[in-house]
Amino acid sequence: MLKKESRNSQRLRRHVRVRKNISGTPECPRLNVFRSNAHIHAQLIDDVNGHTLAAASSVDMKLENGGNIEAAKKVGAEIAKRAQDKGIKKVVFDRGGYIYTGRVAALADAAREAGLEF
Repeated sequence: MLKKESRNSQRLRRHVRVRKNISGTPECPRLNVFRSNAHIHAQLIDDVNGHTLAAASSVDMKLENGGNIEAAKKVGAEIAKRAQDKGIKKVVFDRGGYIYTGRVAALADAAREAGLEF
């Protein structure tokens, strides 16, 4: 009997496939996105040294409803602000295996509007 593969395992396979070609450096870190049903998270990662340079999420911003598009826009603006405080202007966007629509796209657009280049 065939068993259906879970959506998260499919997403992880897509993420591995994307990560083969994307890598962050100290000058141009990787902007990684993780979303759950309740919250959304974004990190700037230096893959050369294995460090997280900055992070923002709907959890640490204490947003009432962290699982909607408005929260994603706020998190995108906040990660861009924190990146600029560290002197980072250019990043590589890593959608984390998610489809580039909805909350993921809203976070990316808000980060671009706040000054990040990708």
